[in-house]
Amino acid sequence: MNILTGVLNFFIIVIMTTGCSAQQDEQFIKKNRQPAYAGQFYPKDSTELKRDLDEYFALSFTKADEKTCAIISPHAGYVFSGAVAASAFSTIPADKTFKRIFVITSSHRMAFEGASVYCDGNYETPFGEITVDTALAKELCKKSELFFNRTDAHIAEHSLEVQLPFLQYRIKTKINLVPIILGTQDPETVKKIAEVLKPFFNDENLFVISTDFSHYPKYNDAVDADKTVATSLLFNNPGQFIDTLNKVERTGIKELVTGMCGWPSVLTLLYLTEGNKDYKYSLLEYKNSGDTKYGDKNRVVGYWSVKVTRPGTSYKPYPEFTDKDKKNLLGISRKTLEEFIKKGYKPDVECKSLSDVLNSQMGAFVTLHKNGNLRGCIGQFKPTMPLCELVSDLTISSSTRDYRFPAVTSSELKEIDIEISVLTPMQKIADVKKIELGKHGIYIIKGGKSGTFLPQVASETGWTLDEFLGHCSQDKAGIGWDGWKDADIYIYEAIIFGEKDFQ
Repeated sequence: MNILTGVLNFFIIVIMTTGCSAQQDEQFIKKNRQPAYAGQFYPKDSTELKRDLDEYFALSFTKADEKTCAIISPHAGYVFSGAVAASAFSTIPADKTFKRIFVITSSHRMAFEGASVYCDGNYETPFGEITVDTALAKELCKKSELFFNRTDAHIAEHSLEVQLPFLQYRIKTKINLVPIILGTQDPETVKKIAEVLKPFFNDENLFVISTDFSHYPKYNDAVDADKTVATSLLFNNPGQFIDTLNKVERTGIKELVTGMCGWPSVLTLLYLTEGNKDYKYSLLEYKNSGDTKYGDKNRVVGYWSVKVTRPGTSYKPYPEFTDKDKKNLLGISRKTLEEFIKKGYKPDVECKSLSDVLNSQMGAFVTLHKNGNLRGCIGQFKPTMPLCELVSDLTISSSTRDYRFPAVTSSELKEIDIEISVLTPMQKIADVKKIELGKHGIYIIKGGKSGTFLPQVASETGWTLDEFLGHCSQDKAGIGWDGWKDADIYIYEAIIFGEKDFQ
């Protein structure tokens, strides 16, 4: 890793010339680790910080997964990577109690052989204090000569700090933090560090790995390099990951300084999951700094979010719907349609008496047909309200705000039947061969333009996969027939039921 070593040496020079004084070090040793990058990488004001995080999490397509045991999250300034980081943290169940949360990152400021775990106090952010499990931190230092308390490694390191507000925002239970900064770039040392941590890689704990991907190539070069490196994670093989990273860094990509700045931290995770094929790596979302208004496409940094799920019972992305639930939801939609079209107002929706399923937040589409032909269809991927209320709102939108059709009139109501599609969380895919026609809906997004087809569209039209993608790309997203080939593609499933099912 000669290129990475050169970068590290550069940062060592930086810290020698701009680092903290001995008096500052002493101050930090005696009390909590204070936020060093609030006001730089993210807002210093807690109200502004929460507002930004609200926006990033609202943009996330990912959903909580009880089997999430680790995530990989970027650590750039929030305006560049905040949305990608939110997509990783969104996979963590907010109300789950973790015994400990390990945050592991690689030092950008200094090199040392081993790992520094903070032992001298707690971490602080604009949201307040986070308890550090100092007892375990000291135990790790006693147990292995590779673990020690270097306060100086933590004082000026941004890559661990920027993860913490996301944790505080997402996790509603007590956080017991184990902050670890790796100073080594030796794979064998990383493997030994992972062996020490392996007893803690279990159902009780969560691991957060902090890293960005490629540094400073042009936009398209970054997209290709980052996809290659990220895809190598799916094989859960440390050797293959290192080989791929080395290969990418040797391909002569102009201005490429590194394919992944925090590769030792990611390698640690791979050594923790190695040998168990039931641990699954899933790529969630990709962007690079060139995708933002602040970035330069001639010189970018890449960001991927990744989740790792543990072995166990298959996770159900949505709850079971009984026939009663389906009838109740269709009844709400029919009542809304009738009263809004006839009287011009939305009827009250009594959700309290309905099941927990109908009071949960899920994405949905409401589709109207008239004599078998489409008469309106509007949906929402990101849930912002209980399903029972969302379906009522979507019914109004489908009947009056679908730009393809005039508003529904009273004379048409008897000829219209309603169909509801409740959506599962989206999953980003790198290979379109994962799309199963009739089972998966698709969502295509590129350059701010997007379009979707529900799963039933493929069944109703009889399209091939190429036609399914081409029509969505051309007719819905407006990016041309082949636009999907370099766009972001997400898949989802749907629970589909309609009034015809109960006639």
